[in-house]
Amino acid sequence: MSSTGRASVFAYGISCYAIFFVTFLYLIGWLTGRLVPTSIDSGAAGNTPAALAVDLALIALFGVQHSVMARPGFKRWWTRVVPQPIERATYVLATSLVLIALFAAWQPIPFAIWRTEGAVAVALQAGALLGFGIVLYTSFLIDHFDLFGLRQVFLAWRGAPYSEKRFVTPQVYRFIRHPLYVGWMISFWCAPVMTLGHALFASGMTIYILIAIRYEERDLAAALGEPYRRWRDATPMFVPLVREMKERRHAQFLAKVQADAVQRTLDLLARGPGSVESFFEPFTKTLVEECESLACDVWLTDEHEKHVELEAS
Repeated sequence: MSSTGRASVFAYGISCYAIFFVTFLYLIGWLTGRLVPTSIDSGAAGNTPAALAVDLALIALFGVQHSVMARPGFKRWWTRVVPQPIERATYVLATSLVLIALFAAWQPIPFAIWRTEGAVAVALQAGALLGFGIVLYTSFLIDHFDLFGLRQVFLAWRGAPYSEKRFVTPQVYRFIRHPLYVGWMISFWCAPVMTLGHALFASGMTIYILIAIRYEERDLAAALGEPYRRWRDATPMFVPLVREMKERRHAQFLAKVQADAVQRTLDLLARGPGSVESFFEPFTKTLVEECESLACDVWLTDEHEKHVELEAS
């Protein structure tokens, strides 16, 4: 690719991202009814059945575009039409355009399901903003710039090959599989005034998320293999479970104990006879401290397979 072509690819990717970011900010205002000229409940109420049909069609349009363009089979076909470096940026642009169409064509259904005031209204409004914050935050945990096509066009501009990101589970991803979707659902459902139109949007998008996860996880399992499948099977989808978090911490502790025991044994062998006490005293102290924090029992085994329980007390 020529230098002009690389510069064009980079400029295109930046433009797509700029359109996305403005659309994302407008979505925040559109759902919360703040700082933008239209909202999910603005406009004159029309015929309710017709409004339901239009709004459901708009949600379906978003779902079809967002899911079909994300499938590996579509990507293989699509990259015969558009250059590989701008495939993701084009996907982001298409999503933004569909959302803009949704903003423009959405039909309000103002019948109120609930209406809150005072502290409750403030808390729900803050919850919606928190949800959007979770979306943005978790996108950076999994590489915001790759997710929205900026990394791809930057590498193309530099003439460097694109490499897939390796599978990692940073921070909150150790406890739930889809924190980004949790953020979206919080932002959809936290509303001081929940109209029928808003509830339709929130319900439709929630159903879409639940359907999309099935295809997304299937594709990720095929692409990432056994490490992803083990993490998927061991990690809750949306809600971190206290028991599972405790079991995970316990497993991490046992792995740490095993590694520490191996290292101390190697140190002991290297120092030679006369250093046994220096091995057992700090090692058992660590076991007791962790045992107390986990409220569990730890068992030590000798060479004759006799088990001796080390009580936390």
